Amino acid sequence: MKIREATLSDISAITDIYNEVILKTNAIYRESQVNPDDRVKWFNQRVDSGYPVIVAEINGEIVGYGAFNDFRFGEGYSGTVEHSLHVKSENRGNGVGGVIMAELLAIALKQNRKIMVAGIDSENTRSIEFHKRFGFIETARMPGVAIKHEKRLTLVLMQKDL
Repeated sequence: MKIREATLSDISAITDIYNEVILKTNAIYRESQVNPDDRVKWFNQRVDSGYPVIVAEINGEIVGYGAFNDFRFGEGYSGTVEHSLHVKSENRGNGVGGVIMAELLAIALKQNRKIMVAGIDSENTRSIEFHKRFGFIETARMPGVAIKHEKRLTLVLMQKDL
């Protein structure tokens, strides 16, 4: 497995993974899929702001990606970032997510970030346990703050001191 900085040529694969997660899980609180132009805008916003977008490759195929960005807005939050990490369904559970997370944490430390935040659906116990293994602790539960497929969802916030 190879971890590297994403490029614009990876947008199609990133879009496919993102849309798969939208369709098959509650990890992303939205129901409508995105197009590659949306992901190009997303990518450029992060890169232009000095934030990472990384991909995991196996045999030349993008199997996952990770990124982080501002947590909320305002200079008071400048040391805190919120991450996104998604892996193709057939590659979940085989270590891809862990390698991506380790790299995101290393980059955050190099950037002198102080806190990394994760927002996770409360029913995604695998993700909650995954984050605990990396030292994240649960700091909040926000019942019913989102709706997907006509069901109210509870957001769990976890954080890791860097």
